[in-house]
Amino acid sequence: MRVAIVNDLAVACEALRRVLATEPSLSVAWIARDGAEAVECARRDRPDLVLMDLIMPRMDGVAATREIMRVAPCPILVVTATVSGNAALVYEALGAGALDAVNTPTIAAKGAIDGAAELVRRIRLIARVQGATAPQPPAAAATRSAVAVASARPAATAPFPARAGAVPRIVAIGASTGGPRAIAAVLATLPRPMPFAVAIVQHVSSEFVAGFAEWLAAESRRSVRLARAGDRLAADDIVVAGEDRHLVITPDGAIAYSDEPRESLHRPAVDEFFSSLARHAAPGVAVLLTGMGRDGAEGLARLRAAGWHTIAQDEASSVVWGMPGTAHRMGAAVETLPLEGIGAAVGAAAAIRSR
Repeated sequence: MRVAIVNDLAVACEALRRVLATEPSLSVAWIARDGAEAVECARRDRPDLVLMDLIMPRMDGVAATREIMRVAPCPILVVTATVSGNAALVYEALGAGALDAVNTPTIAAKGAIDGAAELVRRIRLIARVQGATAPQPPAAAATRSAVAVASARPAATAPFPARAGAVPRIVAIGASTGGPRAIAAVLATLPRPMPFAVAIVQHVSSEFVAGFAEWLAAESRRSVRLARAGDRLAADDIVVAGEDRHLVITPDGAIAYSDEPRESLHRPAVDEFFSSLARHAAPGVAVLLTGMGRDGAEGLARLRAAGWHTIAQDEASSVVWGMPGTAHRMGAAVETLPLEGIGAAVGAAAAIRSR
């Protein structure tokens, strides 16, 4: 895996270079000292991963992330001196297309690198996601898509949950790369007050998901809180998955977290949340927004088969058309819409289902 380093501090570049040198599968593609240089380097030589600092001269990490995702899309991991101290910029970078954020490793006494293990863990996770979403041979992809489309189309008598009414009408949103900004845009256009609850699964590390909820509340000008185990959703609630376990809805309508399946690439996974809704919630509206990979596509198909109105973000407005693109190709989405049209479509579909 060829990894690019973007940082204006020589000591930080050296710490990152040493961490990469400890892993035989990793190598340094190039080093850029500011965001503008990084964009040019990525345009000429696209790496497998960019380690992106946030605060730099000429062009900061948020602007550089946005521009790289436009001209030479590739996975970007924010590596900053303090994730919590730069929280607002972190969420802006995630909205621009970064996958995750981690504190910059530092060189300690006797040459040891503090924070190396966590950086390597995040890089390995990104590598796993990339490997799991590699293009499939056309024949295999076509076969799976045909099966998925058949299972996603509602039958004459769709398998509605036996306990339809145990949970209020829900608008379920799943997102990954570029998701924070997309989610904020959708929330801002929903009716006030909402006659339904909104539950969100965004791929984001649990260590700063509380800050993400606060940022989302400020951006959308709505009340947003973390989903707590045992809670029951009510109209006008907006909750965000808040643990590194899978958010699910139980048969009696309560929020819960589950460790299974342990082999999931993402924790929480959009697929697990959507699947639990298909089993236990009255049909509502589900939205799959921008994101790398395919998480949420199969869950969206299950929801469509269970009578939900399902929406995927379109390619033109997505930072990465991985998750919603897979859902679109599978036939899991009733509608595939630009980001600016999703809020109105959600409100209209939710109103019909609430009658």
